[in-house]
Amino acid sequence: MRVIAGECKGRPLKSVPGKTTRPTTDKVKETLFNMIGPFFEGGRGLDLYGGSGGLGIEALSRGLKTMIFVDKFPPAIQTIKKNLSLCQLSERAEVYRNDAERALNLLGKRQERFDLIFLDPPYAAGRLEKDVEKILSFGLLNAMGYLVIEHPKTIDFPEHLSSEIKLWKYHTAHEQTALSIYLRK
Repeated sequence: MRVIAGECKGRPLKSVPGKTTRPTTDKVKETLFNMIGPFFEGGRGLDLYGGSGGLGIEALSRGLKTMIFVDKFPPAIQTIKKNLSLCQLSERAEVYRNDAERALNLLGKRQERFDLIFLDPPYAAGRLEKDVEKILSFGLLNAMGYLVIEHPKTIDFPEHLSSEIKLWKYHTAHEQTALSIYLRK
């Protein structure tokens, strides 16, 4: 696992120890950023199931200004912090140990808004629909912002999440994984 492009291009990233975290492969990450970028001119991001921090760090390396990482597992939090430090990106990131639902409630109360939200929960968690509902109810996605959902191919998401948020691109990454990318108009 490594940073693919931008200011930290080529830097290796640590993985979360154990088998509880499923990192996004470099190939899927490269496909994803070619679809939504490949580079950014500022903006704020949220990596809701941070894991090793690979997606959020890639976005920061490609020009996103700040990123909030959330994960509930202490080894994941430690790995995110190590990877941010290795890439010298710690000052542009906030890292919180919390579960997704509580984190979304707090971000909603703080009236946070994001240009890019990564939603990549463990496939067995069954959280995707609930997390999307919270993101929508709190209005966490800015106009022209992307909501990137990495999910099992067996889950179908609607064409429209709301009157403003529409499926922009869909891609099957390999036999089990799909990317649904929504854009808020």
